Amino acid sequence: MKIVAKYDFNNGKKEIEKRYHVELQEIIQTIGKIDASLYKTKVSKEKTMPGKKLYAPLRLNKAFKAEFKKINWVNHKVECDYKYGEYLPEYIPAKATRGQPFRDMDFLKPDKKLGIEVQFGKYAFMVYNVCAKMTIFNKLGLIDAGVEIVPVKRFADQMSTGVSYFEQFAWDLHHRGVADIDIPVLILGIDR
Repeated sequence: MKIVAKYDFNNGKKEIEKRYHVELQEIIQTIGKIDASLYKTKVSKEKTMPGKKLYAPLRLNKAFKAEFKKINWVNHKVECDYKYGEYLPEYIPAKATRGQPFRDMDFLKPDKKLGIEVQFGKYAFMVYNVCAKMTIFNKLGLIDAGVEIVPVKRFADQMSTGVSYFEQFAWDLHHRGVADIDIPVLILGIDR
């Protein structure tokens, strides 16, 4: 795979090239090691493209996990400790039945405070990663900057319908603008 587009959110490009040059090179090399053709394995059941072979986002994510793990990037989970009396005073929760809730960062270099999210999902997840999750992880002292890896439209068009893409994401971030709580993030648009 290759990087074909970059979007600089809140000076993310400059910050990452300056402070995380080694890690950025690792990210670029890792993306280059993934052969997307190996993951064009999903047979569509959608009405608009029945029987068509598509790229499988879950398998692509697993490939990224395997490659980043080889170079010591780790997944980092933070348990959500809901303090109902503190900030949810009117709510009485039902008894938990599915285990402890958590948030996680796909890949983290704890000693460098750089986080990575890889997203082949719906548009809302891309926005959530940059505008909420990375901010939360920053507030927790775990990251100072982030990298979001997403497909460009040409690549997303060969996945299931509803997978978002770089061009749409960059347009929305540009028109949203930067808030005082946003951290520097470099958005990388990838293609097969």
